Amino acid sequence: MSPSFSKLTCAILSTCVLSPALAKDNLAEQSLERITVTGSRIIESFDEVPASITVIDQQTIEENLNTSSELQSLLSFVVPGMAPATGSTSNFGQTLRGRNMLIMIDGVPQDTPLRNGALGIRTLDPAAIERIEVLNGATSIWGNGAAGGVINYITKKPTAEPVQFSLTQALHSSLVETEDSLGYRTVLSAHGSRDALGFVLKLSQENYGVQRDADGDILGLQYGLSDSTQRDIFAKLTYAIDAEKSVQLTYNFYDSDQNADYKDVSGIIDLGEKTYAVPLTEGESNRGAPQGPEGNSNLMLKYEDRDLFANTAWTLDAYAQTIDNVFFWSPTLGNPEAGYEGGQSAILSEKLGVRSVLTSQLEVMNVPSTLIYGIDLLEDVTSQPLLDGRIWVPEMDMQSTALFLQTKWDLGYDWTLKAGVRHEDIAVAVDDYETLKVCRTAQTCSTPMMVDGGEMNYAATTFNIGLRYRSDSGLSPYISYSEGFEVPDLGLLMRTATVTDVSLIASEASIIKNYELGLSGEWQRLYYTLAAFRSTSELGTRSEYDPTSGIYRPVRAPQEIWGYEATVDYRLNDFWQLIAAYGYTEGKDTENDEYLGARQISAPKLSTSVRYHLPQGLKLSVNWLHVFDRDRFEPNLEGFYSGDQGPIENYDVVNLSARYELANWELFLGIENVLNSDYFPARAQAFRYGTGYSVKGKGATANLGFTYHF
Repeated sequence: MSPSFSKLTCAILSTCVLSPALAKDNLAEQSLERITVTGSRIIESFDEVPASITVIDQQTIEENLNTSSELQSLLSFVVPGMAPATGSTSNFGQTLRGRNMLIMIDGVPQDTPLRNGALGIRTLDPAAIERIEVLNGATSIWGNGAAGGVINYITKKPTAEPVQFSLTQALHSSLVETEDSLGYRTVLSAHGSRDALGFVLKLSQENYGVQRDADGDILGLQYGLSDSTQRDIFAKLTYAIDAEKSVQLTYNFYDSDQNADYKDVSGIIDLGEKTYAVPLTEGESNRGAPQGPEGNSNLMLKYEDRDLFANTAWTLDAYAQTIDNVFFWSPTLGNPEAGYEGGQSAILSEKLGVRSVLTSQLEVMNVPSTLIYGIDLLEDVTSQPLLDGRIWVPEMDMQSTALFLQTKWDLGYDWTLKAGVRHEDIAVAVDDYETLKVCRTAQTCSTPMMVDGGEMNYAATTFNIGLRYRSDSGLSPYISYSEGFEVPDLGLLMRTATVTDVSLIASEASIIKNYELGLSGEWQRLYYTLAAFRSTSELGTRSEYDPTSGIYRPVRAPQEIWGYEATVDYRLNDFWQLIAAYGYTEGKDTENDEYLGARQISAPKLSTSVRYHLPQGLKLSVNWLHVFDRDRFEPNLEGFYSGDQGPIENYDVVNLSARYELANWELFLGIENVLNSDYFPARAQAFRYGTGYSVKGKGATANLGFTYHF
């Protein structure tokens, strides 16, 4: 189940022998707000990166925590190209620029691309996050799964001070109907350093009461948070061997379960009806096990040598991960003939990975240059069984090896050129299996199929190149081209197979080509960014409903996605700040000249923030999200939509955040949906994958608490 010792040794040695003779070039230290490491694996200033980067800093994360701990809500608000979402455990349909995104914790992937369950965003408590780096658009730097970009949670590091502790306690409740809606959040933190040793420890638990909409009704339970409990254990230990060498060990354990004594009353979105929950009657009980992660863990070991030889730094990462995500009980997974009234699935995944990266500074013909090169190894074993013992998606064993080279060239004072290449080989082994017979109704069932297993092999070489100009005036245009490599959701393809051999399944990988033109600038107190993008793929994937079997089957066809984004950050003075972000994305199936649905393409959105911060004491912010209309499809003769093609009507959500610092105390108050807007979120309006998505957004909800440092 793990990469062999000889393969690991080869990986380490291969990155060492590639290094040329080099000249000294020290990197200047830069402030947090002006650096990124996700885009190229090195520290560099924003105005050096020929790509669209979003960095969510500590202040913004804390602001969001004043109102909610939901990371998908924070990301959808701040990142222009990300679909809006809130009040859900799932990021299904929450793409980045219309394509799948790779979610990572300190560079370790949290997704399960072999069977994408869209649960990767909720894998870590935000209290453990120092900042979030978002690389928008396809990238060859990180390989499979990053067709739309990368979201990297950068976790907190030990401080230089002696051991310090803090306790955060918060209460939250619906302001519309408080009955059974009271919940709490507790975070105990410790961090510090002594001599060469440093540590960070975060223990978090959050208990939700029932969540209610603007009418006071309980939100539907499918992918919901009502009566759920989230627990997170985060620990990081660092040791400086000497001035150049260090080792770091990080562990994170996250689990969540929902034990709600409620049941859903199904609504039909086409009729304007919402899905909501009501208490179980006497004698009733919920079907199946509690939904949520049973216990997802990440163990990460990092070794760094900042002066391995000849101005070359070396980083070695090794990680192990286990994922066990349990989904809701569904009657559509039944088989009356075999005695199953329904079923409940779980995505199981185990990953073992190694990354060896060398960073070298050199001069070529008096041009300062940086080379980043190395190897990525990954083994991923993923399956999706049902809890009753039936196999929905068989075990898939993936072995991946990738070699990469990224280069950066400082062409004088004004120009930065970046170019790179990555070659990736993937082999996925599957045993013989039989597709599962599942019935939407007693008369509408899929047909089981015996499928011969085998090995599916993929290989791709992807490239990226970008050029950015920097001027004293702060005007910094760039142009870039980058390719992404994506193996499709094999589990989805295999569980709906209609052929007798895995080699006959349309499982070809796709190369995503991303073209981008952008501009950023800084003028006095104003900082802005503009970006226009276009991405193409010869084999995109969308779903189409099969009325005979009652299931949604994948459709592979060429796709083109395009759009533009803009951000503005204006500081009126030392106290007031205005922030705005706009994102527009559109896409088509070019073979059939059809628009893509909301599973990939989100409605346009505009988010704005007004902040008032005193140097010490009070911090206030008001955040406003406006989602625009999107109506690209026609209903059937009965007036109903299918799949992800429902029309989206505009809506607004306003949040309030306040924090006051006093000595060792921080008092905070947040109100989500302060105007108590009554709305269906974009995903609820567009999706027709059953009634579980027809859930309204949260009504006005308050969060009140304190943090005490000691």
